[in-house]
Amino acid sequence: MSTFSAPRGTYDLLPPDSATYLAVRDALAAPLRRAGYGYAETPGFEHVELFARGVGESTDIVTKEMYTLTTKGGDELALRPEGTASVLRAALQAGLHRSGVPVKLWYSGSYYRYERPQKGRYRHFSQVGAEAVGAEDPALDAELIVLAVDGYRSLGLRGFRLLLNSLGDTVCRPAYRAALQDFLRGLDLDEETRRRVEINPLRVLDDKRASVTERLAAAPLLRDHLCEACKTYHEQVRELLTAAGVAFEDDPRLVRGLDYYTRTTFEFVHDGLGAQSAVGGGGRYDGLSEQLGGPPLPSVGWALGVDRTVLALQAEGVALGLPTATEVFAVPLGEEARRALFEAVTELRRAGVAADFAYGGKGVKAAMKAANRSGARLAVIAGERDLAEGVVQLKDLVSGEQAPVRLGELVAGVRAALA
Repeated sequence: MSTFSAPRGTYDLLPPDSATYLAVRDALAAPLRRAGYGYAETPGFEHVELFARGVGESTDIVTKEMYTLTTKGGDELALRPEGTASVLRAALQAGLHRSGVPVKLWYSGSYYRYERPQKGRYRHFSQVGAEAVGAEDPALDAELIVLAVDGYRSLGLRGFRLLLNSLGDTVCRPAYRAALQDFLRGLDLDEETRRRVEINPLRVLDDKRASVTERLAAAPLLRDHLCEACKTYHEQVRELLTAAGVAFEDDPRLVRGLDYYTRTTFEFVHDGLGAQSAVGGGGRYDGLSEQLGGPPLPSVGWALGVDRTVLALQAEGVALGLPTATEVFAVPLGEEARRALFEAVTELRRAGVAADFAYGGKGVKAAMKAANRSGARLAVIAGERDLAEGVVQLKDLVSGEQAPVRLGELVAGVRAALA
């Protein structure tokens, strides 16, 4: 009987690679924690209607990519394809906005979309996201962008670019929508795209097919239809980013793949990733709360792809300085030494030292091989004679130097040797 394999388009995250993913998540989350964002965790599945309303019924995510299921009780559920709708739903359900706004939340987890698997595009993927709920302020938009940039920079990533646009609001977007529809109706488009023109014409601008993008070259631009309030808002975001030392490129065609964005929209791209160049992005979504049945709560957020960020680091040849999984490896010689060194390893761990043990009754040669394989800097070796003298041998696995240390002073001896 053959063993099971992971489903197509998914991957398992295992050591040693998993250490890099954890480091990336921690680095992207660290600036958020410093800026007052609290951690949020939502279920892996939600009611289908949440995403149909929140993400948009005309999006590829809802029409083609959601994993849906019907429970025995008849509920229609979907594995979450993105994080914003879930986090906003949770914030509304808990009434967090009643205690003051903005409500600042960050999250991390796996998301699911039925896509054609390729490098950088999987059917399950990992993101770190952030949402600032309940305040309309260009400084909040700029803050989130700066925090994402700081997260990327802290990893040593340099080759990413920030694309920036404004999608207007309910005042100015209807006139643009009508102008865009007039233009698109004059093009020779396939039936599905023509349907999309009538439901949400901005979605067509997000079409990546060459046959469509070529025809869009002369399409009207939203920036030419912005009202004065949206122009002023966008200019303030741009000024704040410039003052914070964040470079950006104005991209008048940037709309992103979700229906809920208003005003500020942005995307981080990395040219080392080929076709799947986006590593993260987000924007403002001022009407989403009402769409989900909540009060008016203008909000802004982003999601950064952990998988894509790892690929971007690899493309730049950036090796993260990961903490050593094991600093000390204990090698006992005999049963009495096993008991003594097990206690010593427990004491080291409780003192904050990463320590491991030669399990399985290995002989000296096999145990020392395991010590070297572990990446430990030091080995603690003890036999009956050592224990009779109240000492253990502390061996530097790099230099090969070895010296006795009193068993009761092992923690201090290890710390001194690792310093």
